[in-house]
Amino acid sequence: MKYRTIGTDPRTRRTVSVLSLGAMLFGTTVDEQTSFAILDRFVEAGGTFIDTSNNYAFWVGSTQGGESEALLGRWRRSRGVGDEVTIATKLGGRPIAPDLSFADTALAKNIEGLSPKVIRESAARSAEALGMSTLDLLYAHVEDYVTPMDETVAAFAELVAEGSVGMLGVSNHWAWRVERARTTAAAAGLPGYEVLQYQHSYLRPRTDLPGRRSVDGNQGYLSADLRAYLRTEPDLALVAYSPLLGGAYTRADKPLGVDFDHPGTQSRLAAARKVAEETGATVNQVVLAWMIGNDIPAIPLVGASSVAQLDESIAAVDLELSAEQRAILDEAR
Repeated sequence: MKYRTIGTDPRTRRTVSVLSLGAMLFGTTVDEQTSFAILDRFVEAGGTFIDTSNNYAFWVGSTQGGESEALLGRWRRSRGVGDEVTIATKLGGRPIAPDLSFADTALAKNIEGLSPKVIRESAARSAEALGMSTLDLLYAHVEDYVTPMDETVAAFAELVAEGSVGMLGVSNHWAWRVERARTTAAAAGLPGYEVLQYQHSYLRPRTDLPGRRSVDGNQGYLSADLRAYLRTEPDLALVAYSPLLGGAYTRADKPLGVDFDHPGTQSRLAAARKVAEETGATVNQVVLAWMIGNDIPAIPLVGASSVAQLDESIAAVDLELSAEQRAILDEAR
């Protein structure tokens, strides 16, 4: 395994594996025995970065979520896991009641939001479920256009100041909102967002469509302005969810959909397949290796429903792409 340091404050920064394991479906569609086996294998391979959320996975059983955090808590306690493994969780997108469809959460009235009260209560609930006195990394999961931004910033900062949270992150927010929140925090001498989590992969989505998640007022995909922002702010870390696009790179039963319906997709797929053939790796491994070593390095957040799936992703960490192979991938349009 390889590692990198995220965060700048020596009191809270973390050294994490360059591959993160997503626990979104653990405890729901991935049963407990299988989830524990995947988590054990990840740690055995040197993985130290696991991702969840307080609303995972509410859409599976018409709940408010929390199944993933609860399972991770049981796993941590049963294995004696401590600070050696960084757990990231999120708040803000939890449904306020069960039985809300995924589309319903697009309405601010149906999700918890990012008010000071929610931030404090949800963070405490996550810490209890996970069995942690301090949450290593806490994300603002989705946009909240109702709560004044300075109140959200101050509420997160309070948790850091009292030691309830280590680092702060932000997911699915528009670039200008991320910058405004970080500027607000800096002007007040408060800790701000240091980790950004967005959907990102080798294939590029169309720019003439709102995108899979922007229809509900959130920026889902890593956009051009976010990439430019990350280049100017090298201290920020990028975590990329859905890096393998739900299996669409290799599975005929997993179509890419309209977001990737443009000529560049086929060009990039051909490039990835060419490099995979040259290296003897899978296309998925090429994609992950490209992301890890890109000019804007990303920490791919991979899901797994079996140990075999996880092992394929872990092997990508040691895949070294040559300069020529990276050029093939980068120049495909």
